[in-house]
Amino acid sequence: MARKRNDRSNIIVFFTDQQRADTTGIHGNPLNLTPNFDRLAAHGTHVPLGFTCQPVCGPARSCIQTGLYATESGCFNNRVPLPQEGTKLAEHFRAAGYQTGYIGKWHLAGENPVPEHKRAGYDYWLAANSVEGTSEPYAAVLWDNDNNRVELPGYRVDALTDAAIRYIDAHKEEPFFLFLSFLEPHHQNHLDDYVAPDGYKERYTGRWTPPDLASLTGTAPQHLGGYYGMVKRLDEALGRMQDAIKSLGLAEDTIILFTADHGCHFKTRNAQYKQSCHESSIHVPFALTGPGFTGGGRIKELVSLIDIPPTLLDAAGIAIPPEMQGHSLLSLINQKATDWPQEVFVQISGTQVARAIRTKRWKYSIWAPDKHGGQDSCSDKYVEECLYDLQADPYELTNLAGMESHAEVSAVLREKLLRRMAAAGEAVPYVESAPQRPSGQRRVTQAEQQQ
Repeated sequence: MARKRNDRSNIIVFFTDQQRADTTGIHGNPLNLTPNFDRLAAHGTHVPLGFTCQPVCGPARSCIQTGLYATESGCFNNRVPLPQEGTKLAEHFRAAGYQTGYIGKWHLAGENPVPEHKRAGYDYWLAANSVEGTSEPYAAVLWDNDNNRVELPGYRVDALTDAAIRYIDAHKEEPFFLFLSFLEPHHQNHLDDYVAPDGYKERYTGRWTPPDLASLTGTAPQHLGGYYGMVKRLDEALGRMQDAIKSLGLAEDTIILFTADHGCHFKTRNAQYKQSCHESSIHVPFALTGPGFTGGGRIKELVSLIDIPPTLLDAAGIAIPPEMQGHSLLSLINQKATDWPQEVFVQISGTQVARAIRTKRWKYSIWAPDKHGGQDSCSDKYVEECLYDLQADPYELTNLAGMESHAEVSAVLREKLLRRMAAAGEAVPYVESAPQRPSGQRRVTQAEQQQ
């Protein structure tokens, strides 16, 4: 029987690392990897057009913990710790009377164990700054509140899920905000391999390959089976956690948000697994369930990770700080949104300094050849890099940048991108057009330019 403690919902963020949207059945994967996620999305609120605002680990996480774009917070690469100034997401929840907990990968401090003043307001702590550097798939190592080293038994996904279930059980009588951050399905860095639970890689090797990987290959032939196996175990963990919530009588009182920090293109677009503007790098699974979201249906608009902080605060009845740069999804669900952005804005760092926007039809990106993504957050000069017609070319195999037939659409998208950069707090740069190429295609109409 459900027990309603008060009018404040528990909130759990189930956060995966490097998970493509098309690993899920609801996004067309035929391997039945994610029945629990698919059911959550079908019964709750599904965001099919969910995107990261920074396709690399630390910066993406900083956007969620601060509600600010990475250039605004200063966390534009993995080596920049979360700034001490400013109120963080967990601190807002704590001030509203919530218990706050963090379990798993942090990647916002630069050291292990993470000292208390770098935990951004989480009361309960069982985490490591870089789980990929401190543990193995069958040897999870984290640190607790007192900086004691903790070794958890089991496959790492299961170990973190068990810890989360213990936390939920211990806090079932009070409202809590729990951020559960997995490493999987990210690769194990020192192995450069996707290590699934024993027997899971074999289930999926050679089964189904997404069209972009079938065309461009990259490391997919040796890694995709293990990657899928990790996704399968994550979904089983989601199901176990939901079972625990139900058995504790909290199912009607708990919001669950499932999403990922970025996707994975298996070294098809650059020498990394992400850090590019492509769908495989920025498109992530995204769904919510629980009070305010159950029966919310399918969101048609484009949504960014930058929208998570205001959404969660709004769902908890906490005022959204004016400095946060995203929007609450509840305004869409309740059909009160009048100014929802018609594109998502992506800042890219790591392998390059780049910026991109993604509309429902178009992808447009620019990059700074003279800047290094690991050192520079932005540039005063960019060059057009990519233009994709996602309606005709959903797997982004034909770059239209510089095509005479698409010069006008590039100009329209360039102005949109510059407006988004300015709104995010960046100085408006000069953008050099891509070298012109004859195309022989028909010119894009004015109506198509706006899509």
